[in-house]
Amino acid sequence: MQLPENFDALITQANTHELYSKLVLQLNKDFLLANIDLDFDNAILPSSLKYLLHNVVYDLIQHKFSEYLNLLYIIDVSEQKIKAIDGSDTLKLSEAVTFLILQREWQKVWLRHQYS
Repeated sequence: MQLPENFDALITQANTHELYSKLVLQLNKDFLLANIDLDFDNAILPSSLKYLLHNVVYDLIQHKFSEYLNLLYIIDVSEQKIKAIDGSDTLKLSEAVTFLILQREWQKVWLRHQYS
């Protein structure tokens, strides 16, 4: 599987395979497991999803760092990829982490779809 390189490519792949709603469900499931009160509506627009997720990740980094780390652990975001991000600008860091979260969730959804 070739992972998408940006948000638009990810959404295009999800829509092409008709798995966008499953991506949203997977996000909701993992946020619930991480005890983070966030529940995306299934009909959320991709741009709104990206915006809201970015805001939540930014807030977690700024104010609830242990919950942020727990979320990354539950979603299983690669530690190497996180360490490779420049952390000097929190806004850019949260944007990059948001994409990594979406990328990993997409990978889970796609693999489950392929092998079920």
